[in-house]
Amino acid sequence: MPETGKPVAEHGTAMVRRVRFVTLVGLFVNVLLTIAKAVGGVVFRSQALIADAVHSLSDLATDLAVIFGVKYWSAPPDSSHPYGHGKIETLVSAFIGIALALVALGLVSDAVATLRSENDSGGPGLPAFFIALFSIFSKEWLFRWTRREARKLNSKAVEANAWHHRSDAISSIPAAIAISLAYFFPDLHFIDPVGAILVSIFIFHAAWKIVKPTLLELSDAGNPEREAKLKWIALSVEGVRSVHQVRCRQVGASSLADLHILVDPEMTVRDGHALSHRVRRAILDAIPEVTDVVIHVEPFNGGPLP
Repeated sequence: MPETGKPVAEHGTAMVRRVRFVTLVGLFVNVLLTIAKAVGGVVFRSQALIADAVHSLSDLATDLAVIFGVKYWSAPPDSSHPYGHGKIETLVSAFIGIALALVALGLVSDAVATLRSENDSGGPGLPAFFIALFSIFSKEWLFRWTRREARKLNSKAVEANAWHHRSDAISSIPAAIAISLAYFFPDLHFIDPVGAILVSIFIFHAAWKIVKPTLLELSDAGNPEREAKLKWIALSVEGVRSVHQVRCRQVGASSLADLHILVDPEMTVRDGHALSHRVRRAILDAIPEVTDVVIHVEPFNGGPLP
């Protein structure tokens, strides 16, 4: 029987707890910022700050998606999901990106409607600027810390959430600039909704950075760099004459691979089977992201088989 791969859930419950802890910290910060921005935007008449509050509100939704999703994507393979549940993490990442894009679309629509309106309710108050400034520093810190934890955990969904924090920090910059300009130059009342549109552009960019890799993964796009490394490792094992038909695909944080090795045609089935296990172990030890490898053994007849 073939040796089973390292389970997707080998990080165990400790990994699940760590993902939830990291995300709960972000959730707590996002709750505070959403309330501060929403109240500040209304009280101090800043559409840019309200737009930023809606962005923070979308962060809450994605935090919850990660908290509840990690339980499912870290589950081991079963009869209904023999390759594991890793693509649930990919779907969560895609949800985060799409949520960002929809938020940005709504903010642009509101800002354009305000620019078309001739109603001038007065410029924003200066406290709105300090709220935006606090958001910049707090979310940049949260981004750096979450991304560092995501790389330790090898979690795409947590890293996607980290970039969501960064987009919130960046989006607060034009909001802060627009608020300060509108405050000091009241005649430029259009600056605040323009700031909201600039915030939306940053959000769209962040959304694309998250969605693009999930589309590649869901469409089973190959990884030429990793496939070349797989071939090199297999060829380094004594007894392997040639390697071809190397493929790998991503399933969440894990990569599944299969390849054909060509061996001495006089080799026994037993020896060929043992060699395939050595190749498999060499790959699993060299590339931690690869959690399962299927090795096909073929006779070498002077050149690769078609």
